[in-house]
Amino acid sequence: MGEEGMVSDVKNTANEKKNRKLTLLPLIALIFYEVSGGPFGIEDSVKTGGGPLLSLLGFLIFPLFWSIPEALVTAELSTSFPENGGYVIWISSAFGPFWGFQEGLWKWFSGVMDNALYPVLFLDYLKHSMPIFNHLIARIPALLGIIVSLTYLNYRGLHIIGFSTILLASFSLFPFLVMGILSIPRIRPRQWFVVDFKKVEWRGYFNTMFWNLNYWDKASTLAGEVEDPSRTFPKALLGAVVLVALSYIIPLLAGTGALNSNSSEWSNGYFAEAGMLIGGLWLKWWIQAAAAMSNMGLFEAEMSSDAFQLLGMSEMGMLPSIFASRSKYGTPTINILCSAAGVIFISWMSFQEIVEFLNFLYSVGTLLEFAAFIKLRIKKPFLHRPYKVPLQTFGAIMLCLPPALLLLFVMYLASLKTYIVSGSIIILGLFLYPAIVHAKEKKWCHFSTREPLGLSNDLEDPLAAFELDQVVADDASLSLLGHSKKVQDSKTLSQEISTVD
Repeated sequence: MGEEGMVSDVKNTANEKKNRKLTLLPLIALIFYEVSGGPFGIEDSVKTGGGPLLSLLGFLIFPLFWSIPEALVTAELSTSFPENGGYVIWISSAFGPFWGFQEGLWKWFSGVMDNALYPVLFLDYLKHSMPIFNHLIARIPALLGIIVSLTYLNYRGLHIIGFSTILLASFSLFPFLVMGILSIPRIRPRQWFVVDFKKVEWRGYFNTMFWNLNYWDKASTLAGEVEDPSRTFPKALLGAVVLVALSYIIPLLAGTGALNSNSSEWSNGYFAEAGMLIGGLWLKWWIQAAAAMSNMGLFEAEMSSDAFQLLGMSEMGMLPSIFASRSKYGTPTINILCSAAGVIFISWMSFQEIVEFLNFLYSVGTLLEFAAFIKLRIKKPFLHRPYKVPLQTFGAIMLCLPPALLLLFVMYLASLKTYIVSGSIIILGLFLYPAIVHAKEKKWCHFSTREPLGLSNDLEDPLAAFELDQVVADDASLSLLGHSKKVQDSKTLSQEISTVD
């Protein structure tokens, strides 16, 4: 091998190390932290639900008509458009770049708002053991220190984040498994069926349920960083759905079944008290530490998705090219800094305000995603779909109807302040897009001119599209609701088509 060849191999090896792809387990962990992070924050569902019954029913039923449909839609569209940008590319392909940009803006603001919650929750759990964090003189420097430290970890690369979230997930969930085992002798099943409808706060109940079960689509913004996305994404989403459901139901069954506590006591942080009553002080400290670590994982996963969403929009030419620049670790530095700045700015708001704001913007964007899913089924029937939800157009509409109704209901419950703030962001997007187009035409900034793979992923020739779809059929489609096509039959049929040609 010549000297040039050796240099080339060294460079290729360095590039591979710099831009290592996410595999199955790290992706499951990232999705888990995009959506859940563990049962921390679900305590309010018992309080606002007037007892354990509505909380348990909610986490059993909501995933069926919300989590699973959104995961299925995400699996199909993420494997059809395997590039950074995710839902921005889906919407652009279905409705054009104007609406793709609006979707990106809504979801980015929603994600940054969501991320602002976690440093605050981090300190809220620590203050139970360290009361000094109740005081601003200690709280503000700690808050800034947490944001800077976690932002730096994001900067160091997705490979680190992916495997660190596996460790975080294990550490966060294991104390609840221990609590579940210790609670078995004390469980009284009749306590699970307690509900006082006079104490039910429907607005808080639905917002808590929705916040703890949303963001299944967020990992799609990292699709370009996933190894073999057509196989990995469906399997990861299925694994994450199961993991999230169990991480909520097991602690609730243990805590509400073993303790005869009043529903009014169930507020954020109560699982630590439940752990002490069931297992002792050591379990309380363990749950508090797990809660703090879980919020770190939530922050990392959310910031990664927000940053790579902006990178994808830049690669599509929706934002200046500077947003597509990467560090030596392969991470979008400018985008990470933008997300961190947004988190610091929003952190002054109250917890409930932030939850309502992000839920509203997320709902608007997700309604557009469901519309794009149906539109693409009709407009681009020959779009290359490595994984396809095994439903025809009518079935696809029926799949999206229940979660769409839930989204509209969550928006209906919002306060006037939420309508004003969210409406202002929506109006900002309407003016910002033409301003960026004007800057692009005047060449005030450099923009990418490369067309994303996803926007040219549909084939107009039905025969060619059918042939390609058959050849690439794989067992990834068996991961979510299965797929009836057999690979061997597909290869045979594609050969027959080639012979006819």
